[in-house]
Amino acid sequence: MTDMQLIVGGSLADDAANFAKAWRRAEQGEAVHERRLAFESWDALAKLLTGERFRLLKHVHAHPEPSIAALARSLSRQYRRVHDDVAALVAAGLLARPAGAVHATADRLTAEITLG
Repeated sequence: MTDMQLIVGGSLADDAANFAKAWRRAEQGEAVHERRLAFESWDALAKLLTGERFRLLKHVHAHPEPSIAALARSLSRQYRRVHDDVAALVAAGLLARPAGAVHATADRLTAEITLG
């Protein structure tokens, strides 16, 4: 199973510390396959992962599509809106588009939310 951790809040110092830990583990020969996506705030996460984008992500995870046009038809949505959503999710690393196909890059998303 491929996991991706979504981190909301925290600080740049927290991000740097996590990076340094992973770097040290890699230097010691440990395979490091952590995948993290950090957001400054809940609003930043909500802006990326809207309800429609989450529905799209879940659909693509269960049913990879050969193209954005096929995905738009499957979701009964306008091509342009699906294209924009796919582009945003690809930029974030949640979707990939090898040879034009659309597939999810993770099997599970976990969230860590810092309140303070």
